[in-house]
Amino acid sequence: MRRFFVGPENIGGGTIVIDSRDDLHHMIKVLRLKEGDSVEVSDTVEWEYEGVIESLDEDEAVVRITDKQAFSGEPHTRVTLFQGIPKQGKMEVIVQKCVEMGVSEIVPVFMERTVVVDKGKFGKKIERWNKVSAEAVKQCRRGMIPPVRDAVKMKELLADTTGSGRPDVFEDFDLVLFPYENEKGTTIKDTLLTVTSPMYTEIKGGAPERVAIIIGPEGGFSEAEAEAIVNGGGCSVSLGKTVLRTETAGIAALAMVMYELEL
Repeated sequence: MRRFFVGPENIGGGTIVIDSRDDLHHMIKVLRLKEGDSVEVSDTVEWEYEGVIESLDEDEAVVRITDKQAFSGEPHTRVTLFQGIPKQGKMEVIVQKCVEMGVSEIVPVFMERTVVVDKGKFGKKIERWNKVSAEAVKQCRRGMIPPVRDAVKMKELLADTTGSGRPDVFEDFDLVLFPYENEKGTTIKDTLLTVTSPMYTEIKGGAPERVAIIIGPEGGFSEAEAEAIVNGGGCSVSLGKTVLRTETAGIAALAMVMYELEL
């Protein structure tokens, strides 16, 4: 059954209105849907629906709701990926696969060794990456579309405006994972086993629910960046004995987090 996404304002009175031009074109020209066909619809916030198409034309589709339930395909653990911006093409793979794995949002980051330069047209890339996210969600049947946020610079990510010694953004997370190729002593497995141990969960009131993963670009992190992340409270971890590409590292780390905290 095909899945579509609308805002909560498009739902009411036992019906759902789909008015996205792209969705309507896909429904009519590609899927060849017609009145009486069944579809799934998510409100992107909390609820997902099953319904039957009552009317369909180039302006809108009206779907009669036959079933409603809370999201069943969304992870309890919310993971934000801070991704050092890679060269052209790689980011689309990162977005697609991380969305399939359950990421909650992705933040592109300009780091010291980022090769890509923002020439004033970076917004178009963000728009493209959000489309990739939306397409991936339809395939893996999630309830929400993880947003790809506007890009930030590393100094903005690590900004400490309160003088706490911890970057402001880190305060939003229970755990900040920093996969680092020079880390030899602590593996991501060690850290995840620690934060799911009975002693940790008793002290903290449970396992981490909001997790950040920070991944470097092709050239990795500079020493200054690595030091700033660790000093700010990031957990430096190894992903294994081999050094992974930037387009592999985030996916691998996310898979490990979901395996340990979610399944």
